[in-house]
Amino acid sequence: MERDGIGRLIRGPECVAEGADWLARREPRFARALELTGPVPLRLREDGYPALLGAIVSQQVSVASARAIWRRLEAAGLTGAGAVSAASEEELRACGLSRQKMRYARALAAAEIDYPALREAPEAEVVETLTAVPGIGRWTAEIYAMFSLGRADVFAPGDLALQESTRLLFGLPERPKERHLREMAEAWSPWRAVAARLLWAYFHVEKGREGV
Repeated sequence: MERDGIGRLIRGPECVAEGADWLARREPRFARALELTGPVPLRLREDGYPALLGAIVSQQVSVASARAIWRRLEAAGLTGAGAVSAASEEELRACGLSRQKMRYARALAAAEIDYPALREAPEAEVVETLTAVPGIGRWTAEIYAMFSLGRADVFAPGDLALQESTRLLFGLPERPKERHLREMAEAWSPWRAVAARLLWAYFHVEKGREGV
């Protein structure tokens, strides 16, 4: 599926499979990775305030801790912008949010982002809009575009797992820096988001082999 101005959209497993096949036909190392990983995960999620709040919750904590905090927020009914704005500091702290993350969560709510409009906006505008909010960096904005908006040609080269997976798969002497990986990923257009999914899946396979 493709929309004017924003390119291809990933809406189901068939889109990911098409992208993975395209990558495998053009890059033998992707073909090898695909043999090891099997079908590439879809990983789509809802868009809007809760998706970005979840990203804020996940910052600098383990996956298990982030999930525990999110469960407490859900139980307390504190995953929407209005609810977070109205909540007391004590209520948010009881769910596990640090003072800094409370500030980020409230700043995001106060930003009053037009989330439906982002669905029709080009990637650069999505990134610019989201990174204007305290606590939302480029990585978070690109991940949001990739998984919440379903953009097929977005990549997140600042992701450490993507950098390490690329090093392993392409036999690089060291982990590529963000700029280098962004340049490498240009060759994977128009399916850079599928390349990211495949690289993450390959990373887990390799780390599993190492017993990590």
